Amino acid sequence: MSEQTLVAALPAAPRRPFADLAAIAVLIVLLALVPLAASWLGNPFLIKIGTRIVVFSIAAVALNLVLGFGGLVSLLHAGLFGIGGYVVGIMAFHADAGDLFLGVLPGSGELALVLPLAMLVSAGAAALMGVISLRTSGSYFIMITLAFNQMLFYFFIALQQYGGEDGLQITTDLTLFGRSATGRVPFFYGCLVVLAIVLVVLQRLIDSRFGIVLRAAAQNERRLTALGIPPLRYKLAAFALSGAIAGLAGALLAAGQQFISPADMSWVRSGDLVVMCVLGGMAVVWGPVIGAAAFLVLEIVLSGWSVHWQLAFGLFIIAVVVTLRGGLVDLLRLVTGQGSAR
Repeated sequence: MSEQTLVAALPAAPRRPFADLAAIAVLIVLLALVPLAASWLGNPFLIKIGTRIVVFSIAAVALNLVLGFGGLVSLLHAGLFGIGGYVVGIMAFHADAGDLFLGVLPGSGELALVLPLAMLVSAGAAALMGVISLRTSGSYFIMITLAFNQMLFYFFIALQQYGGEDGLQITTDLTLFGRSATGRVPFFYGCLVVLAIVLVVLQRLIDSRFGIVLRAAAQNERRLTALGIPPLRYKLAAFALSGAIAGLAGALLAAGQQFISPADMSWVRSGDLVVMCVLGGMAVVWGPVIGAAAFLVLEIVLSGWSVHWQLAFGLFIIAVVVTLRGGLVDLLRLVTGQGSAR
């Protein structure tokens, strides 16, 4: 029996496409109101916060593909996130200098070219390191991905040509199809469109047979192998796709703040992304969006109250994990009368 036949024979997971797509639509609409709220309140800083929430939502959703559905606790994603950011920064650096990267590739500030390149490079790095990491499991997988992340972190610190530990400032005008891409409100809505596309595509992917195999591998990999379905192939594909989306998020962060630093790819950032996934809810594709928003807003609010804000933040995370099995998504569903997260 062929692999395709075996995969097709797997039982389909219970689907609620309308509910999930409706939830995604509501989240996008609510986020789209941020510039209007900023204008009404006379506080343009809200747009910056909203952009940061959207960008980190993309990165957290990317991680959740392998964490929430693949059962892989990866501490590599901050490194992949940073790779995407450095692709934008390095291409802009060489465009400003008027020379070639590695003597071959011309620099560019055109996001229509640079963003796909950032995704491609990040996906390649994720696939290369995934081939090694995915042959392990449990704590070994966590430690290997952490080691790879730290290797990337120190590698970019060593690149003194691109700022080293101080980071790389982007001074070239960034454009999208020839038009300026640095406007605060247009850039926010551009990132929001990317988030919407990522959520819809991953929702369709998780509801497909590929998603069924990925979740089956997380639950019982040996049984899947006994059926004749190679789980490594599916996990590697998911890991590479997750890396590509994380790289896209990093590229958007670099373009938005016109700066990228090794601090954006430290293991602490990887931990932040894991917390966003757990806090929002790993059972649904859009859960990390809730987690990212809660994480970043609480970070700003609590840090304004006390220098010891991490204590209150930690207690909040513990309370959510202990009382809400499915994260904040469960709380939303209980409030709306839909029950717990699936």
